[in-house]
Amino acid sequence: MTTHTFDIVVLGGGSGGYAAALRASELGKSVALIEKDKVGGTCLHRGCIPTKALLHAAEVAEHVRDAAAVGVSATLDGIDPAGVRAYREGIVAKKYKGLEGLVKARGITTVAGLGRLNTDRTVSVGDDVYAGTDVVLATGSYSRSLPGLEIGGRILTSEQALALDVIPERVLILGGGVIGVEFASVWRSFGAEVTIIEALPHLVPNEDIALSKGLERAFRRRGIQYSLGVRFQTATQDDSSVTVTLEDGKEFTADYLLVAVGRGPVTADLGFEEAGVTLERGFVTVDEELRTGVPGLWAVGDIVPGLQLAHRGFQQGIAVAERIAGLSPTNIPDSQIPKVTYSSPEVASVGVTEEAAIAEHGADAVVAYEYNLAGNGKSEIIGTSGLVKVVRIKEGPVVGVHLLGDRVGELITEGQLAVAWEAHPEDIAPLIHAHPTQSEALGEAFLALAGKPLHAL
Repeated sequence: MTTHTFDIVVLGGGSGGYAAALRASELGKSVALIEKDKVGGTCLHRGCIPTKALLHAAEVAEHVRDAAAVGVSATLDGIDPAGVRAYREGIVAKKYKGLEGLVKARGITTVAGLGRLNTDRTVSVGDDVYAGTDVVLATGSYSRSLPGLEIGGRILTSEQALALDVIPERVLILGGGVIGVEFASVWRSFGAEVTIIEALPHLVPNEDIALSKGLERAFRRRGIQYSLGVRFQTATQDDSSVTVTLEDGKEFTADYLLVAVGRGPVTADLGFEEAGVTLERGFVTVDEELRTGVPGLWAVGDIVPGLQLAHRGFQQGIAVAERIAGLSPTNIPDSQIPKVTYSSPEVASVGVTEEAAIAEHGADAVVAYEYNLAGNGKSEIIGTSGLVKVVRIKEGPVVGVHLLGDRVGELITEGQLAVAWEAHPEDIAPLIHAHPTQSEALGEAFLALAGKPLHAL
């Protein structure tokens, strides 16, 4: 047994882990980054990046279909699954190579293997032991299933769906959250018949109701079917199909079933509890500064309760590295973290919903305004419908920004700034949004809430 000593040992090389390692190295710390698979984790290899490459391929397919509408002669001959896969894998490989080079250039020691936390707060990888003055847990998440629903064959998680070498003719998606609606959008653009099954009353149920209803209307226009408000009961499969039965007895049959019911924390059988870490439903309990109850032991990313987003992991990893180095980074609450669902149309939000604002402050204290993208020149040019909704406290700050429409994810950072800086619409209204851009739609909403609408009554 060999012991290797570092200032910081990071267990997990995904978004939160490698961000912590990179920032700690910048701050002069010696770092060991332990990863059982590939640095970059789920986001780079099986999540954010490959799925967005698929969504871009889907967008191109839709543009070709609609080319005649803008005077361009083009014909969509079909989707080449091998070609799409090569494109997606090429994007991932290029980003992975860049990340490997960055980690190496920062002098970080990368350890390939499954790490396990020991009771003395060291980490074992095979016969080697890695000791750090501080240890950061960043072991990420996995695709959940439901009791009695066995993954395999024609029942897939997002990881298996990415690896499919065919375009399904018919597909069922269990779960109408982010992953479910993104895959629904891709497969529909590729020509599949798609049905989403969501037990809650709306798609993207964690979003403002205006976005949920708007996405449902848009999906109906695209021919994406959905069943809402009835829970899954059973799924059976044979060599050629999958049949899902709901609690009301209704049945759906398709070529494949994608299970997209959320992600769980990877914390089991890694020695966490034996080392004194408190787990609740598998998640690591931490304080506001991401400390566990064990001195010198921190946790970041999807294993920490809250939003499971790569950019949240980046921010947490950076913050922990800075705290270890004696700095005092700002705590960012989940309500100030932007969320984007990259379907067509996109859904983007930051802050609280109108319903949540009313629950906290009372109906008389909350004002919300919706601006329809039909009034926005750039949205008309690119052919997207949708809306901008801004929620404010009456005579007070903006507390929520909610967007629906193609490409609106690129606008959400302005919403984050407004919410995080507690800006009043009157503060933002005088600022100029370039014309013609989709950002003008946000500007119009701020103008309206400031009492001086321009392109709206």
